[in-house]
Amino acid sequence: MTALPHSPWAEAGGDFTIGLRPIPEAAWLEGGEAEPAGRKDRLLRRHPELVWGERPGSRTAQAEALELVRAAVGAAAATDGQPPLLAAARAVPDDLCLMEKVDGAWRLTALSLCAPSFFTAADALGKSLAELHDPVDGFSSRFLRRVERIFDALRPGLILERRNWTVVNSGELFTPHAAPIRARIADIPPQDAGRILHLRVERQTLRRLPRTGGALFTIRIWRAPLESLAGEPERLAAFARAWRTARPDFRNYKGFASYDTLVEAFLRAQGESYSVNGV
Repeated sequence: MTALPHSPWAEAGGDFTIGLRPIPEAAWLEGGEAEPAGRKDRLLRRHPELVWGERPGSRTAQAEALELVRAAVGAAAATDGQPPLLAAARAVPDDLCLMEKVDGAWRLTALSLCAPSFFTAADALGKSLAELHDPVDGFSSRFLRRVERIFDALRPGLILERRNWTVVNSGELFTPHAAPIRARIADIPPQDAGRILHLRVERQTLRRLPRTGGALFTIRIWRAPLESLAGEPERLAAFARAWRTARPDFRNYKGFASYDTLVEAFLRAQGESYSVNGV
């Protein structure tokens, strides 16, 4: 069973955090998928409004994003008459989101979104940073101004990375809607929790587009069954701590209450019997 390359629950625990850190350009895109274009093309044919969107006037910045991706992957990403950001996204596993400052606010002006975590391109296109993060409990009061300053101050050549995580009862990459997935939770036998529940890790990066002044935000999804932690005691213990001590607003946004019984059954089966009450 393939282990996840990142363990954000061990880094940030069960709380929201900006957690951005600089990385070298060589580490910008992680790869790890042989033919992302095939997966993304199928979704574009079946669900175009869910996985792609662009606003008028964004093509110049899209073209600059395509140049950066071409340089990173070491080969030309064919456009074939497609919008430049869509062509760039077909060359990498990551979803690509173009942010531009419009009328004083950073707004999402184009995106290719083929591994969404309960949102769609139609939902997100045109929204500001504040609007995009409105569902996140406490984001406006705790983080919004800091994130806006990060976007404003981002200098060319600097690439920032962050990671976050959740648990969901699906191993699919394409999860635009929560309701049909969470409707199946009640049917999961506790003894199968480790196999059916999946850790879903987002590895995100942010970099400036030097000529146009926009910002390119990438989202790479990694996922693995919860049982993948069974042979890694340190990762398992860190996950147990993060799950059991997560802040209420973090738990609420991630929907953890729906999974508590199943996750606890898995943890007890692995010998992680500690509870937040010390029992």
